Amino acid sequence: MTRELLPHGDALIDVLIDDKGLSRGTIVLLPSSQRDSLDFTDVAQGLADQGFRVLRPQPRGMGRSSAPLAGLTLQTLAADVAHVIKQLGGGRGIVAGHAFGHYVARVTDLQHPDNVRGVVLLAAAAREPLAELSTSLDIAADNTRPEAERLMHLRQAFFAPGNDASVWLEGWHPQWCARYRMAAVSLPKAQWWETTHSSILEVQGEHDPWRPPASRLELQEKLGDKVSICVIDGASHALVPEQPSAVIAAITEWARSLPDER
Repeated sequence: MTRELLPHGDALIDVLIDDKGLSRGTIVLLPSSQRDSLDFTDVAQGLADQGFRVLRPQPRGMGRSSAPLAGLTLQTLAADVAHVIKQLGGGRGIVAGHAFGHYVARVTDLQHPDNVRGVVLLAAAAREPLAELSTSLDIAADNTRPEAERLMHLRQAFFAPGNDASVWLEGWHPQWCARYRMAAVSLPKAQWWETTHSSILEVQGEHDPWRPPASRLELQEKLGDKVSICVIDGASHALVPEQPSAVIAAITEWARSLPDER
């Protein structure tokens, strides 16, 4: 892995790069709410082993990326992703967003279609997730609370039975929660959820309470054959640390099914 600090306007974007030099296309990985791109280390290395150039831009305020300004929007975050693809990814790539990261991935496709070859949704929530899950997120991210309480909420809202929820006791950035929450609603969901320029792979955890079974097909029912669905057993909303090998396999198989642009 290498790193590059990429200027973008008045900001700097810290980009982690995994690349074995096999030139089978670019994949950009975007982390979930209040977490950073280090969550993807195993998946990024696995995808690089499959021949992809993997870019992990650290969200604003994380790693060495510039702090998010007041008024941060999904459009700002999508522009960061498009800039990374143009500068480091050959101008076009697959954008894979985990949980909140899928908002950014979808808006990147909406506003920068020339830079997006395909979109992967990793543990995307239902269009209208249960409100109490946000409470569990806030408690899990708060390292001032007792560890036992945080683990209880991690198990309830993020990890499937039998999986080690303690791996997410660290790695949170709750100081930016309010700015990213405002960014999440900066663009009405109807403007990006109901349309796509690119093909979409939706990777779901079988035990994910943010994506209950009744909602499993809702995006496919809206967008038709633009959407492929892969359900991974033994995973919940955390998904990436729970079943990294299955995530790598799902992305690799789908990416290789896309039309060859070379």
